[in-house]
Amino acid sequence: MVEHRPLNDIIAYAILTFGVFIVAFPVYIALIASTHDAATVVSGSMPLTPGGHILENYYRAVFVGGSRASQEPVGHMLMNSFISAIGIALGKIFISMLSAYSVVYFRFPFRKTAFWIIFVTLMLPVEVRIYPTYKVVADLHMLDTYAGLILPLIASATGTLLFRQFFMTVPEELLEASRIDGAGPFRFFWDTLLPLSVTTIAALFVIQFIYGWNQYLWPLLITTQDSMQTIVTGIKRMLYTTDELAEWQLAMATAVLAMLPPVAVVVFMQRLFVRGLVETEK
Repeated sequence: MVEHRPLNDIIAYAILTFGVFIVAFPVYIALIASTHDAATVVSGSMPLTPGGHILENYYRAVFVGGSRASQEPVGHMLMNSFISAIGIALGKIFISMLSAYSVVYFRFPFRKTAFWIIFVTLMLPVEVRIYPTYKVVADLHMLDTYAGLILPLIASATGTLLFRQFFMTVPEELLEASRIDGAGPFRFFWDTLLPLSVTTIAALFVIQFIYGWNQYLWPLLITTQDSMQTIVTGIKRMLYTTDELAEWQLAMATAVLAMLPPVAVVVFMQRLFVRGLVETEK
């Protein structure tokens, strides 16, 4: 029997509240800074209450742009980031499902070796193979393109591992029943495994969407045109040091807008995300 001790509950809630405060306070400061003008933000005495420039700042950020280093509106950068994150997430799910399906359900020489080779690639992130990857993308004329942003990042050993673990929990009776019904490999995958994998797909989609959205080094390297920059790289380019006053209020508005899509994905897919991780563990 679990004992309920009021003191332990108070300590636990106090620690959680302190942790939430530490995480949320910088976000609150960014939100407040996005409602003031540039002089107030850099003055060193910015109030902790909202200012009167919220509509002006967010309108300029989304539709006009205003940074001296990058005139591209945030709305266009949001679109670039969204396309890139969606492409990376869907590409990783597609390739991971097929690779895990082949490793689990097909018998071929060195099957386990192939899986472990895929798994070892976890130790080779894009930062390690940045030069050869850039060389290949440049030779294929994919700089400043969505294909260049997406294709080099769609392979996923993590996704392959998640789907492999889930496929190994699927009863073999389902495979035998599909064979009796005359279903081939593709139909078994489409009609049986895919519907059963919805929660796992949702969990992986959340993880990989946030991964793609937060990419910084790769987009910074292969995008030279303002029209192709993502919102994460756009924030950095807004803060280039010049002789003029940096427009911190627009940078803070951009940072707030950059947080909204990942938060929305996590909030709306929270249940499927948790269920997908739990079912994969079985």
